[in-house]
Amino acid sequence: MFPIRDTQPSYSKPVVTVLLIVVNILVFLFEASLDPYSQNALIFSYGLVPDQFHWMNVFTSMFLHGGWMHVLGNMWFLWIFGDNIEDILGHGKFLLFYIACGVAAALAQTYLSLDSRVPMVGASGAIAGVMGAYLVKFPKSRIYTLVFYFFITTFEVPAWVMLIYWFGIQFVSGLGSLAAPVAQGGTAFFAHVGGFLAGMGLIYALRPEQRYTRRKDLYW
Repeated sequence: MFPIRDTQPSYSKPVVTVLLIVVNILVFLFEASLDPYSQNALIFSYGLVPDQFHWMNVFTSMFLHGGWMHVLGNMWFLWIFGDNIEDILGHGKFLLFYIACGVAAALAQTYLSLDSRVPMVGASGAIAGVMGAYLVKFPKSRIYTLVFYFFITTFEVPAWVMLIYWFGIQFVSGLGSLAAPVAQGGTAFFAHVGGFLAGMGLIYALRPEQRYTRRKDLYW
């Protein structure tokens, strides 16, 4: 299932969400402008390599991506779910929340692959945190999804169905990845799992803006 849009209204401009999308796209355009050797050097210098852990790389790795589909897919999910979480937290808290989820995601994947020398890149761990928060705050929202089966179609599902389905795939795939060779690389599924769970927890710790507290029952 691929989300097209949600039905949850947002009452403020998603300034930070848009800024994050712009920064990620600009960084990727810079990556794409480099020759293959320089691209690899950039990834290994600023991606997160568990075997050579550096805190700076935890943050820089969130803004690097491995290809057009990687960055565009991540930014689309951030656009779908990010505006509503930014709306209820406010711009400053949302940025703090996003970064914290990204850190939690990176640490989760690092802990389960300490010997890996494959660099981790991407915003998906932080975005998974946004999705976890969305599950907590807007479970009854409806998500219009694109479905690829024997044919392509669209239908509307409750947010909790789609998000739990997505989380289940990440968790099961993560368990399967534990049996793969450390140097093989691939998707950092436990970064998604860690980010998602962090988002579910952090949304309780960060108090929503007062305007959200007053209006939430109008659309739940």
